[in-house]
Amino acid sequence: MEIVCLGLSHKTAPIEVREKFAIGDSHLGEISAVLARMAGLREAVIVSTCNRVEYYVAAEDGSEALRQVEAFAAERAQMPMGDSFFRLRGDSGIRHLFRVASGLDSMVIGETEILGQVKKAYLSAQTGGATSRCLNKMFQRAFNVAKEVRTQTGITRGAVSVGSVAVELAEKIFGKLEHCNVMILGAGETAEMTARSLQSRGAKAIFVSNRTYERAATLAETLGGKAIHFDEWDVEFGEIDILIGSTGAPHAVVPKAKLAPLMSRRTDRPLFCIDLAVPRDFEATVNDLDGVYLYDIDSLQGIAEEGIRVRQSELTRCEAMIERHVGEFAKWLVTPVPSRE
Repeated sequence: MEIVCLGLSHKTAPIEVREKFAIGDSHLGEISAVLARMAGLREAVIVSTCNRVEYYVAAEDGSEALRQVEAFAAERAQMPMGDSFFRLRGDSGIRHLFRVASGLDSMVIGETEILGQVKKAYLSAQTGGATSRCLNKMFQRAFNVAKEVRTQTGITRGAVSVGSVAVELAEKIFGKLEHCNVMILGAGETAEMTARSLQSRGAKAIFVSNRTYERAATLAETLGGKAIHFDEWDVEFGEIDILIGSTGAPHAVVPKAKLAPLMSRRTDRPLFCIDLAVPRDFEATVNDLDGVYLYDIDSLQGIAEEGIRVRQSELTRCEAMIERHVGEFAKWLVTPVPSRE
């Protein structure tokens, strides 16, 4: 059995490409199952986050498996693969998953959110019947590697999530956040982590708006904030200084046409917009409006690179740990399965 990985990430593709291939959390399991049932493929797990879309497959023929997954991804996105995708086979694919789960391939090296996202993607595929012996073992090993890396090295020191980096950017623009009102569109993990980072930095007030009002209310309650019905978030807009988008919507929820009249009622009060969603929550053209400063997930790269220098000395230790686990798993993979007769 051979492990292959087809994927693209913030390192290989801009957000305009990544959002075309992105897959919503609720569809990961069923799409993984469809892949696993294709001729020649045995198992499949798809990881799709704001920074990456990656297909992991176990198959008898790695070359044929990559060909089939490429065709599948291109057809689903209705666009050619281009040069943005990387193709990994054997130890390279195994090593890549271990690095991803450990946060070493993230925009913010050492960030912890990706581990939870990989676990959810694996659980979705497992629940959908898309995994078996090989990928079950590989993903469980990946989680063990991530735990070892995080507990035995200092790779997680400093800002370790996209949300915390976004908050650092807000502080660079506004200074102290104690006079800032923040609204978050979305109530998922990324939104919650960002909200908690804002709260820890002294944000004056936090408003949470989500399509499912109950989830917004639950998050707002834990933060001491206020929940807003999704179709009424613009009612509170006049008091907002920072607007963060982190929904799972398949299209922009903050178009320029909606934001323009709202901004016209503000006098000398800038609006800082952070778009953490893929596909994006804000139309790119909102940045053309006077007083609006929009940063999407790729715009945070520069700030993330500042944190890389802090953790650089720990990378060698992390890579050595990962290499040991790759060797052990690769050896297990080629070990014949004992006969049950």
